[in-house]
Amino acid sequence: MAKKGGDKTLKRQLAPRFWQVNRKSARFILNTMPGQHNRKYSYPIGVVLRDLLHVCSNTREVKRSLNKRLITIDGKMVHHPNFAIGLMDTLEIKPSNEFYRFVPSNGLPLFPIKINMSEKNLKLGKVKSKVALKKNLYQYCLHDGRTFQSKEQYYVNDTCLINLPEFGIKNHVQLKEGCSVIVTRGENAGNIGKVKEIKTGSFSLPKRVLVAMGEKTVELPVDIVMAIGVDSSLIQVSK
Repeated sequence: MAKKGGDKTLKRQLAPRFWQVNRKSARFILNTMPGQHNRKYSYPIGVVLRDLLHVCSNTREVKRSLNKRLITIDGKMVHHPNFAIGLMDTLEIKPSNEFYRFVPSNGLPLFPIKINMSEKNLKLGKVKSKVALKKNLYQYCLHDGRTFQSKEQYYVNDTCLINLPEFGIKNHVQLKEGCSVIVTRGENAGNIGKVKEIKTGSFSLPKRVLVAMGEKTVELPVDIVMAIGVDSSLIQVSK
């Protein structure tokens, strides 16, 4: 029979560069399963629990914790150690009552930060696509693969503050001049700044934004910035 599905393991030397793991302790490591996040910018939940947060000492303990329904991501139970966790996802560890949000930080596209219990059901979702279904009704797709229909007018690259696990839109931030953004990838990942100008794209250049970060101003592709608020972030996105 033909092989179905992706590999569940990955050579440590070939793991994404931002993974904070020991690459010489063993030959293989857990791989991310196909899902809501790109493999290049996500972690398997097993690696997070074992190598990042050190709440489990080995994969067997990871599986035991998942089977006991002690771990949730965005308010939903996770049962597979290869489940991918990505940008703005919220992790809850029930025994210790700890909550983490995965955000870009210090040049890394993903880093877990502790958050308060009051924010455990809140998440920022960047609008990646918009489709008109019929009169006054649109379908939107967020960066984590979630889709929803609404009569409200949002635009691609805007950000919605959503409530989970029961999906609901609590607030909305338009990507425009004067709004606050966070850089999600690249050497400036984790930096927060103000949008000074939005430049339209062309055949050879993508749409770009000029972002003021303290004393410097950088020009970045719109794909690697996320609007997080106007004067301040709607939720905690940094330490």
